[in-house]
Amino acid sequence: MNGVIISEPNINEDIRAAKVRLIGPNGEQVGVIATSVALNLAREADLDLVEVAPNAKPPVAKLIDYGKFKYNEKVKQREARHNQNKVEIKEIRFRLKIDDHDFETKEGHVRRFLQGGDKVKVTIMLRGRERSRPIGGTELLLRLAQDVEELGTIESQPRQEGRDIYMTLAPKGKKVHTQSEQRRRGRQARAERQARQAARLATAEAKKNEASTEEPTTKEGSDAKNED
Repeated sequence: MNGVIISEPNINEDIRAAKVRLIGPNGEQVGVIATSVALNLAREADLDLVEVAPNAKPPVAKLIDYGKFKYNEKVKQREARHNQNKVEIKEIRFRLKIDDHDFETKEGHVRRFLQGGDKVKVTIMLRGRERSRPIGGTELLLRLAQDVEELGTIESQPRQEGRDIYMTLAPKGKKVHTQSEQRRRGRQARAERQARQAARLATAEAKKNEASTEEPTTKEGSDAKNED
């Protein structure tokens, strides 16, 4: 039983229980022993005795370097905040009367945003009499949602608000971390460069072998010409 270290646990002499269930520094179960004995073991190992489950009977304590533990926890929290993925909302806008080619282009943008893990707000801009009779607007948005359903789902159903009709799509996958994606692309680019370099070397080697094979023939022809 490893327990979970709480925010401000009792440490060393602050532990009031007469006995504790001790866990060693590598997670090994030592058993129930007197707290005074556990403190002596902590001092001998240059570690801290930390109460990790105070409500257990008897409380559970573990031998750890508490200062190092707190430092590592802060580092983990800082890295977690740094790497936290923030979902952005991208917006795609187009007119109600859009041709098929432009619609496919807009759909491509929506796909790219969803694949990147971003939400997409798709807006149809209405003009003139379209505002009072936006025929086909909702159907157009639902058609788009159906076309990209493998990548995203409808988070906000189509609805008209003022001059526009809009719908929000949410990605099915998680947002790809920018640095991870850049590293992946970097590795891919290096692999492609190495492959091209290997191909050039192979071609150069083949030409060299071909030239060395043809050279004796050329010399024999030259000798025959001299004999003539």
